[in-house]
Amino acid sequence: QVQLVESGGGLVQAGDSLRLSCAASGRTFSSYAMGWFRQAPGKEREFLAAIIRGGGSTRYADSVKGRFTISRDNAKNTVYLQMNSLKPEDTAVYYCNAVRFADYWGQGTQVTVSS
Repeated sequence: QVQLVESGGGLVQAGDSLRLSCAASGRTFSSYAMGWFRQAPGKEREFLAAIIRGGGSTRYADSVKGRFTISRDNAKNTVYLQMNSLKPEDTAVYYCNAVRFADYWGQGTQVTVSS
């Protein structure tokens, strides 16, 4: 199993940037594919970005492509989400996800973007 703890959320203005971090427990972090999702009030959880175990391949939702970048540091057991040009519609709780035979989730971090 893996435990995930997100951090880096906060209140920012439209156009600002934030970098979210997700720290994972355990010694097998590099064997997990990692992803970021978000959930806004009254909406379903939405896929944002994913990165494979070695970090060599990524994919993004159309809604964030070109603005968000996912990366990982396997030596630090951490995955990141760099978010640029934030918009009010990016306001949501952001969740880290790990996949290896099962799905694991963090508790989420709130991102609020004011106009």
